[in-house]
Amino acid sequence: MYRLLSAVTARTATPGGWAWGRGRRGAHQRAGLPPLGPGWVGGLGLGLGLALGVKLAGGLRGAAPAQPPAAPDPEASPQAEPPLPQEQPLAPWSAQTPMPPLSRRFARAIDSSRDLLHRIKDEVGAPGIVVGVSVDGKEVWSEGLGYADVENRVPCKPETVMRIASISKSLTMVALAKLWEAGKLDLDIPVQHYVPEFPEKEYEGEKVSVTTRLLISHLSGIRHYEKDMKKVKEEKAYKALKMMKGTMESDQEKEFKEKGGKSNEKSDFVKTKIEQDTDAKGRNLKPGKKKNDFEQGELYLKEKFENSIESLRLFKNDPLFFKPGSQFLYSTFGYTLLAAIVERASGYKYLDYMQKIFHDLDMLTTVQEENEPVIYNRARFYVYNKKRRLVNTPYVDNSYKWAGGGFLSTVGDLLKFGNAMLYGYQVGLFKNSHENLLPGYLKPETMVMIWTPVPNTEMSWDKEGKYAMAWGVVEKKQTYGSCRKQRHYASHTGGAVGASSVLLVLPEELDAEAINNKVPPRGIVVSIICNMQSVGLNSTALKIALEFDKDRADVS
Repeated sequence: MYRLLSAVTARTATPGGWAWGRGRRGAHQRAGLPPLGPGWVGGLGLGLGLALGVKLAGGLRGAAPAQPPAAPDPEASPQAEPPLPQEQPLAPWSAQTPMPPLSRRFARAIDSSRDLLHRIKDEVGAPGIVVGVSVDGKEVWSEGLGYADVENRVPCKPETVMRIASISKSLTMVALAKLWEAGKLDLDIPVQHYVPEFPEKEYEGEKVSVTTRLLISHLSGIRHYEKDMKKVKEEKAYKALKMMKGTMESDQEKEFKEKGGKSNEKSDFVKTKIEQDTDAKGRNLKPGKKKNDFEQGELYLKEKFENSIESLRLFKNDPLFFKPGSQFLYSTFGYTLLAAIVERASGYKYLDYMQKIFHDLDMLTTVQEENEPVIYNRARFYVYNKKRRLVNTPYVDNSYKWAGGGFLSTVGDLLKFGNAMLYGYQVGLFKNSHENLLPGYLKPETMVMIWTPVPNTEMSWDKEGKYAMAWGVVEKKQTYGSCRKQRHYASHTGGAVGASSVLLVLPEELDAEAINNKVPPRGIVVSIICNMQSVGLNSTALKIALEFDKDRADVS
């Protein structure tokens, strides 16, 4: 130590010493201050010596062997574990982000669902996808995968805003239901009572009535984007024939089992003859190639419509494709007419009335899609061209179909909406045991009506279900013991230019004990939005809901 300090001080004091020493003395003298005496070198040496001494002493203490831990005292209270080092905060809900306590209960379901979404995303080549899940009214997981904006490398996150497409129909249903509950709207009188601008209709020479109830469940006969009535009718007839064939085969199989598996030549001959006749009819009725929705020009309208009444001119003079009430024909234009009915029944502009509803439901990021406003966290939308290259979608103006497919939202807002509907659906069951429960946004009897399947309808995203009132509904069903059990759920999917979406509600199967000990909402809500069109998401949402329901059952 002594030799080290001597070397340092001697080198500093020599004329050829370190430049910073000479520079410091020179600067001191240039400043016009009295010259530094030789004593400053000794002071420097003393200061360096003290600093090095403290450093070496600290190092020696750190290197001392650790004392062995004392034997645990059985009578002593348990000691708290030493705190773990804190991780640096990461981007919200990335795979490495520490989970909140509630989410840790569902870690297995989150990992499994994340893996499933990665697979779906890679399979379809989607730029970005966002998911949100709530359990019993509490959000337990939300995460973005991929990019909201590919060009600028903006990642998806829970706050990302995307087109929700036809989930807009379920939002519009809330407006209609509130007006119905208030006595301002009759669902079963002709729509001309509210919107005389929509002309009265005939079908095959017979005067017919289009009502609000028929419009809601797509039974009005009003066309969708396909204008060719012949193609639509051929396709419907072909589907009906295929369904009939499947029903006949199922009945024959059931009859075969009831007879103990015995067959005879006569029954085999009849079965073969029926199959041949059905196949022949199918070949004759098989429709020509029909354009899908994304090949229809009206989907890409760029015209701005000032209100719902003005947008009626797109279809109001077209003939009905079917007699109202007789056939299901999914129609976004039917919801354009419903928006006009909301305006006349409420006395407000459709968008103003919807914004009031969004405010009540705390859906603060849900807005109509417009090009001009700056909307924070809005994603860009994509499609693959004929060369399978990712490109931006063309500009579209959705003002002609606000009610049927024109809103933007986030997974968080959609979860709030789903839980509000679930609460209203269940709160009537809990009222006797919990008198202090707040009322639902919609009355229990209203929600039961909305989620009751309607005859003559179809649910294109799940063949097991039927369309209800602006929701698709699958009912609880189990045919065989210890075999597949179909759960009751409600959902709506969406497909727009450059976007796909789903909102799914899986209610808990409640019993008397659950009603006594718990409060609504009880169940799983899943929302998924994606900035790529033609991505089927309902089955993925159902799988995710069942994963969380399994973890929920394990921890309850």
